Amino acid sequence: MEHLHHFFQYGPITAVVAYIMACVGAGLGLRCVVRAFATTGSTKRSWLITGALAIGSGIWTMHLVAILGFAVDGSPVRFDVGFTLLSLLVAIVVVLIGVFAVGYTRSRVHGAIIGGISTGVAIVGMHYVGMSAMQIHGTLSYDIATVGLSVVVAIGAATVALAVAFLTDGFRGTIVAALLMGAAASITEYTGIAALQIEIIPGTSVLPGASAVEFVFPFIVVFGSFLFLSSAFVALSPIKTTRMATVGAGANHEPEPGGL
Repeated sequence: MEHLHHFFQYGPITAVVAYIMACVGAGLGLRCVVRAFATTGSTKRSWLITGALAIGSGIWTMHLVAILGFAVDGSPVRFDVGFTLLSLLVAIVVVLIGVFAVGYTRSRVHGAIIGGISTGVAIVGMHYVGMSAMQIHGTLSYDIATVGLSVVVAIGAATVALAVAFLTDGFRGTIVAALLMGAAASITEYTGIAALQIEIIPGTSVLPGASAVEFVFPFIVVFGSFLFLSSAFVALSPIKTTRMATVGAGANHEPEPGGL
């Protein structure tokens, strides 16, 4: 068995950019969730969904950037498109569950714990589903102890990040939380890579799927643009404005049956 070689075949820039993308997605998502606390009804749901999309897309884009640096001695590396897209769905759906738990809980402490566990599971699930898309001339397996470490890191760091975001006020707390969430995603990613073991079986057949550059780069551009444009939108949407809009909307609607 061999471990995966050449994590950084393009240099450390891939790890740096991957971390930045995870931080941007986390920061955007956390600001959306904070705004959701100040609203109700459909506006609250919209902020929570946007937050989940941002966090999920951010950690997935981090994964895409990271795998640009993958290389295996003795075999080309290609990726199954379906499984790679499935990893995006896993990230968004599982984060969405956690974000809604955070948004509708009465205790921010409980919300941070539930959201941290859910987000950590999303990071781990996204990574290992994404890595299952890898196609090589050989077989893949994992060191269980290292996999366990990646799970602990993901859940622990994500929980701390959410606690910082929700238990401290102000933009500074969100920045710290985003840096911690980005670290959770990145450390989990590379710990998961370190857990990977490979047995090369020499072959000359054409591997299915697409190369990282063919498939990954366009998605990096698309989701990177989405994250940065969404960040600008959220930055230009103050919390006070959101509260006023919500109050105004409530004044124009009759209370729902059974409402107080």
